[in-house]
This record gives sequence, structure tokens and C-alpha cells, in this order.
Amino acid sequence: MTGSRARVARRIATAAAFGGGIGLLGVAGVGLLLTEVRLARRTVGGSSDVPPCADGRYGAAFDHRTDRPPLRLGFLGDSTAAGQGVHRASQTPGALLASGLAALAELPVDLRNVALPGARSDDLPRQVELLLADGTETPDLCVIMIGANDVTRRLPPAESVRHLSEAVRVLRTAGCEVIVGTCPDLGTIEPVYQPLRWVARRLSRQLAAAQTIGAVENGGRTVSLGALLGPEFEARPRELFGPDNYHPSAEGYATAAMALFPTVCAALGLWPEEERPEPARREGLLPVEQAAARAASEGGTEVTASRAPWALLKHRRRRQLPAAEESPADRPSVTG
Repeated sequence: MTGSRARVARRIATAAAFGGGIGLLGVAGVGLLLTEVRLARRTVGGSSDVPPCADGRYGAAFDHRTDRPPLRLGFLGDSTAAGQGVHRASQTPGALLASGLAALAELPVDLRNVALPGARSDDLPRQVELLLADGTETPDLCVIMIGANDVTRRLPPAESVRHLSEAVRVLRTAGCEVIVGTCPDLGTIEPVYQPLRWVARRLSRQLAAAQTIGAVENGGRTVSLGALLGPEFEARPRELFGPDNYHPSAEGYATAAMALFPTVCAALGLWPEEERPEPARREGLLPVEQAAARAASEGGTEVTASRAPWALLKHRRRRQLPAAEESPADRPSVTG
């Protein structure tokens, strides 16, 4: 299965690079999927809530302890990147990572989140432009979480990967480190039954693998969220999904942030592990498409570019995030 996924992912990435198109299902498969989606929508909830705004400075207590400038963290993507499904800004993945990064680096962290609920990858050019607009400071690091709407709203996978690859390239050219949390496992949505569950899982993992190839070959790093969250979400859906049965709960977002945190810190030179594979942890240098396929099946797996055509596959040790501080949006205003 991994070898087949690697071949399909490479075909998608190649089509993306050369402007072609490729589908993952035949006409009959698409018809089946759309029929099942219509049935699933009757039981899967939805949320029209506006995600809480978590923009602002975290670790402000470090302002007077250092003369170093604050770190700047950008967030792009869809409703998951925006934190839809929770009610407090401090529970969003951007706030969790900004708070943890501030505590580890002992520096203030300025967070700016331009993610849009419902966004597909074809919205990334607009989001990148917002982050890099004249008069705004370029982020030191950007996190992109996207892909679910590309699957459910039928964006051709080659087009999806093309937009993501270009976003990574532009951000890297601007001097940002880039981490992509790849497409989540849509087969974990509790009210969705077979055969849609199997189809959704297959499409999610194929897209995640292709996203990894596109991101890594343009200088980014990826972290697989799907397979990591899959068993945990399936085992405890009531805790890890929010009230709409679709978006993560606060605990679910914390699980995703914990998976991303080591790679975010490593990209900024703040993680203690060496940047070399540990064979005992099933790490190694692999052709990028093989690393991408393995990562899609092994959650929490990081893939980083090495000397072409190789990529470094790592399973970084997850640690509990430092206690999240109250986000700027959650703090009560002080008036005279």
C-alpha cells in the first residue's frame, strides 16, 4: 500500500509542477462518494460560528527581560488552522503554539492568523499576500493547515498541491520557515460510515502524501496529522471532536498542536534533538515520495528535505506543551 501511495503521490506532484490534472477516483467512485456525502451531511453537524481571534503577543512578560526582537508566527489554512469549534482564543492551535514557543524560547511571540474557514488550497495565494503585505513584518515561521476542503469540495489534487507548493516557495523566498500540517484523516468523522469512510481515508492520505512532496521540494517541512489523530479521534470522539461532530474540540486542537510543536521548534533551532535519523526510532533518509507515503500512514511524522532526491523522515519525541497562557483576545480589557 505504501508503494502504491508513493507512486500516486509522485504522479500528483508531477502533474502539479507541470500544470496537469489527475484524479484519484474514477467516475463511478466519484458518484459513490458524492451520494455518500449527501447522506453523511444529514448526520454530520456543521458550524457557522466565527472562530475566536487569537492574534496578538504571547509571552509579553519576556519583553522587559531581553533586547531580542519577538518571534513572529504566521498561520494560514482552513477552519482547523483558524480554530473553528472552540470558543476561547487560547484554545486555538495558533495560540497554543505561540504560547508554547514563547515559553521555550523565552521570547515574546507575535501571532497573526489569516486562515479562513471553508478555504481550499486555491485560497492560499490570497492568504500569503495578506501575510507578506507591504508594511507588515515577515513572519519567522508560518504554519499551514489545509486539505480537508480540497477533498470534500473536489479541488483536483494536482491543483491543490500546485497552490500549496507555490505558497511554500513564496514564503521560503521571503525568508520564512514553513511547516505544513498535512490533510487530516476524514475517515475519523464519527457519523460517516462505509464505504465513504474508506474512500475519505484513502483520498485524505493520498493528498497528504502529495502535499508532503510539494512542500518538501520547495523548502518546507511537513507533519502528518491524519494517521496520528485517526486512532485517537476514533477511540475518543466525544472528547476530541467538538459539538458539531466535525471540527476538533479544545482537546483535539491541543493534540494537533502537540504534534506540530517539536517541528516548529526544530525549524527555529530550538529543539534539542539532532537533525539526523535514529534507526531505532524507524527514522531514515528515503526518496521523498517514499518518505511522504510513510508519513501519511504514521502520524506525527516529520519530513524534511535533504540532498535531492532524498528526504529525512523523523518521529520527534512529543512533549507536553507548556501551559497555555491566556490569549490577548481572552484577557479582560483594563480601563482607567
